[in-house]
Amino acid sequence: MKREHYKFPFHVILHPFDGFWDMKYEGKGKARIAMIILATLVITIILQRQFAGYLVNYNDPRTLNSLDDLQYTVLPFFLFCIANWSITTLMEGEGKFKEIVMATGYALLPIVLINLPMTYISRFMTFGETPFYYLLNSIAAIWFCYLLFVGIMTVHQYTVSRTVITLIFTVIAMGIVVFLVSLAFSMGAQIYHFILNVYREIIFRM
Repeated sequence: MKREHYKFPFHVILHPFDGFWDMKYEGKGKARIAMIILATLVITIILQRQFAGYLVNYNDPRTLNSLDDLQYTVLPFFLFCIANWSITTLMEGEGKFKEIVMATGYALLPIVLINLPMTYISRFMTFGETPFYYLLNSIAAIWFCYLLFVGIMTVHQYTVSRTVITLIFTVIAMGIVVFLVSLAFSMGAQIYHFILNVYREIIFRM
């Protein structure tokens, strides 16, 4: 990939309307870059949970599991992309699944850029300086939501109101998928234990 492909995400977060338009119609976005941003986000979250200063870190190091951080970051990412693609397909959205993935991935960049330095700085903060830590993390989250909103609106060529409705339906769809998957796992576990108990009964009676 060219150097411009690595610079482009920084253009997107500073000029989101132009950036997402160029991503969709000029072919400047790359799904691989979005995956790199997602992977970097996972790493920064793991580092933040393990090494952030004790004044802002309430996690017990003995209970931390990096695999949990991985699945709680990657799975919601792809769940959102799949749910949004499903909803927008029914609502005449113009965005392709790849474009949704790129828009969502690029929107995560502010969180990545703020997480890592704030994790390091938090180790030297006093109690009176901790609001600064929470403020910057809140700014990163708001920045992400704004970029995601503009990205979804641009790739689907929606109006503001239609984008809001689409995102609401996307969240509902995500909840339905999680419920159905949980229900399927629960039923599968019950069927497994039922078959196992029947098998044991047969073995003991023979």
